[in-house]
Amino acid sequence: MRSNAYTARNAAWAERQRQVLAAGLVSERFPGVQSIVVTMNYNRGRNSAMLRTLNFYPGSPAFFKVSPLGDGAEDGAPDLTGFISKMVSAHQKSAKGKLTGGPGEEAIVRPNVDYEVSISYS
Repeated sequence: MRSNAYTARNAAWAERQRQVLAAGLVSERFPGVQSIVVTMNYNRGRNSAMLRTLNFYPGSPAFFKVSPLGDGAEDGAPDLTGFISKMVSAHQKSAKGKLTGGPGEEAIVRPNVDYEVSISYS
C-alpha cells in the first residue's frame, strides 16, 4: 500500500503546483507592489512558539496559502490572499491578524497563528 500514499502525496503536490501557477505573479496581480512581508508566529501552547517570515517580490507567485510550518500539508493552511488583496486595494502598508487552530485529528494540536503583513509600494 506504500505506493498509494506516494500517489496521494504526488497528487496533492501536483494540485498545489497548479494552484501556484494559476495565481500568477505578484507583479501581475498587484501592480505597484514592491514587496510583501508576512511574519507569522505559531503558538502551540504555553512554551511552544515558532516565528516564520515569508517574503514575496514582484517575480514571486501571488499564492498566499501558507502550509503550516512548511510541512506541505494543506489541512488548516492559512490563506492570506483575501487579506492581502484588501490591504492592497486600500493601499495599506501594515496590518495584523490572528488565526486560531481549527478542527483536525485529535492527536494534532493545531497552532494559533498571529501574523503581520507589511507591504511596500513603488
